[in-house]
Amino acid sequence: MASRIQPAFEKVLTPASATRETSARLNINVVFTSADATLAALKEAGRLANQLAAHITLVVLQIVPYPLPLTSPPVSADWNERRIRVIANKSPVETIIHLYLCRDRFETLLSVLKRGSLVVVGGRKHWWWRTPEKALVRTLQRAGHEVIFTGTE
Repeated sequence: MASRIQPAFEKVLTPASATRETSARLNINVVFTSADATLAALKEAGRLANQLAAHITLVVLQIVPYPLPLTSPPVSADWNERRIRVIANKSPVETIIHLYLCRDRFETLLSVLKRGSLVVVGGRKHWWWRTPEKALVRTLQRAGHEVIFTGTE
């Protein structure tokens, strides 16, 4: 079995209203893909969270290219954090953000998700070719996660 790569940096952003009981509830993970697709995924996750009394974790993977130190991304982490907060605030359910600086998106994601996680991924709805979002869905499904794909136009 391949070893899991751990991210060099993880930042957890919780809303002021977050309670301790959040960790005991069912968690729905939403993987950030793009702003529009993630908004659609958050809407779907919010619908599910209301039905299942769950909370949402928005997982954001910021890739840092190899020439740079892992703790120095090309796009400011603070700027990215502000942008992600704006998107997460549009979620209908309390959303906790996990921001990771990493080299490999797939390996990092597989290392941070608990086995058998419920994951919602948003992406373009094109049936005639394989999109990066659909490749992500297949990778997560092969790893044993329950994945819901929310397509956008």
